[in-house]
Amino acid sequence: MSGIHVLLIFVAGFLGIAIGFFVRRYLAETKIDSAESEAKKILIEAKKEAETKKKEAVFEAKDGIHSMRAEAEREIRERRSEVQRMERKLVQKEETLESKREAANQEEKNLIESKKKVEDIKNNLEKVIDEQKSVLQKVAGMSVIEAKELLLKRVEDESRHDAALMIRNIESEAREEAEKRACNIVSLAIQRCSSDHVAETTVSSVPLPGDEMKGRIIGREGRNIRAFENVSGVNLIIDDTPEAVVLSCFDPVRREIARLALTKLIADGRIHPARIEEMYKKATQEVETKIREAGEQAAFDADVQRLHPELVRVLGRLKYRTSYGQNVLMHSIEVSHLAGIMASELGVDVKIARRAGLLHDIGKAIDHEVEGSHAVIGADLARRFQESEAIWHPIEAHHTDVEPRTIEAVLVQAADAISAARPGARRETLKSYIKRLENLERIANSHKGVDKSYVMQAGREIRIAVKPEEMDDAEAILLSKEIAKEIESEMEYPGQIKVTVIREQRATEYAK
Repeated sequence: MSGIHVLLIFVAGFLGIAIGFFVRRYLAETKIDSAESEAKKILIEAKKEAETKKKEAVFEAKDGIHSMRAEAEREIRERRSEVQRMERKLVQKEETLESKREAANQEEKNLIESKKKVEDIKNNLEKVIDEQKSVLQKVAGMSVIEAKELLLKRVEDESRHDAALMIRNIESEAREEAEKRACNIVSLAIQRCSSDHVAETTVSSVPLPGDEMKGRIIGREGRNIRAFENVSGVNLIIDDTPEAVVLSCFDPVRREIARLALTKLIADGRIHPARIEEMYKKATQEVETKIREAGEQAAFDADVQRLHPELVRVLGRLKYRTSYGQNVLMHSIEVSHLAGIMASELGVDVKIARRAGLLHDIGKAIDHEVEGSHAVIGADLARRFQESEAIWHPIEAHHTDVEPRTIEAVLVQAADAISAARPGARRETLKSYIKRLENLERIANSHKGVDKSYVMQAGREIRIAVKPEEMDDAEAILLSKEIAKEIESEMEYPGQIKVTVIREQRATEYAK
């Protein structure tokens, strides 16, 4: 291809581009013009619409202003009328206060005048009272101080009488509810914890197969009996009692060991000092085993857990201790059951009541070795083996060595009395029984106004007849309480004693 052809092609291309440029420019200018005209139309329409909306807004604003102005004027009128009403009320109140002030001033003047009159009357009364006092002193023949003492004495007597009546009323009301509740709980506890009335007592005599065995026990020149007494610490009494010997010792455990050793010697037949020592050692081991087993069984029966081993051993020693013929270990188990049942009914801690009830008489196991009452000894023993105050306090208080501070302590007291008061549970010697009856009558007869006293129901009740001319009904109530407290403080007795004061007025006349 020649250069001319190339040039023509180039020129043609340039011309095409130029023509296209001008064509596009023309088209663009045409579109711009149409767009501008369209925009002007839109702008004109927008202005018209804006003017229309502006006019509408102005009209709406004018209407709103008019309505607000009308509302404001209405509120102003209402407030103005309210203010006017309040002004009228204030004016009325001022007028009322003014009238009241005038009336108060008048009343004050009247009060001042009345006060003066009262002062005058008071002065006149004082003069009259002084004159009457002097006249009364002359007539009565006593001074003002003596009259005051007489009046105070009468007031004191009347007050004591009223207090006695009040005590009787309060006690009768409280007793109705308390006795029902207490009887319910106690009867339930007794019913659920029935046991043998008469417990087994410690045996202190040993049967013999024949009277010839007495000679073998004594031995040549008494060497066997001396060896036995030296080893065991128990007195061996051989008398005319057929086929039996008696063991005497204040320590029940030692007496039981001696009884068991002597029984083994009699069964073996070989009785000499060496054999006595051997049998005594075997009997000691057997009794110690029985003591521990008895303590463990008692804790199991009472449902008491985690006792110190030494406490278990001391508790087992109570198996060989009796109180008025009642086995102390069986008594302790029964007290534990009774205290637990009553605690359950009252909603207090059953475990504490059971534990304290089981251990309450533990001091009796060693009271012959330590000085003091068994209640205090038992409390010290419980403290020594890490028992809490909730346990050792009921032990210490169950015989009122100290005042009970907890419900559990009172329950242990009650359970102890219930167990001891079962018919046939305890026995006492005729001498101590007679002495107790005499002391009851002595306490009753020592009070002023008592005519006669009678002890009844084996010392469980005392009836006191008083002189009706020296004592009224209210004083009879106080007398019964005083005698009951005196019996509690001075005497020891199982169960409880009923004190009944009888005041009977009799009118006697003779027909002639």
